Amino acid sequence: MGGLPAEYTSSALVLKGSQPNQGSAVTTPALDTKPKKKICCACPDTKKLRDECIVEHGQDACTKWIDAHLKCLRAEGFNV
Repeated sequence: MGGLPAEYTSSALVLKGSQPNQGSAVTTPALDTKPKKKICCACPDTKKLRDECIVEHGQDACTKWIDAHLKCLRAEGFNV
């Protein structure tokens, strides 16, 4: 493998000096309250449908797509 010693070929990250039962930098999705993505990149499908509907039919006619996009954003961790 390209001359690297065997100890450097693993893709796993090892934190030296950390103890297993003293907390972790990795959080579970249920406890993670921060959004996973930027709001501009979250829910691209519902965002596109919402935007196209509003342009073609107006905001009042597109409550179905607006609500679907808001629901998706909430599922991604955004409080809208």
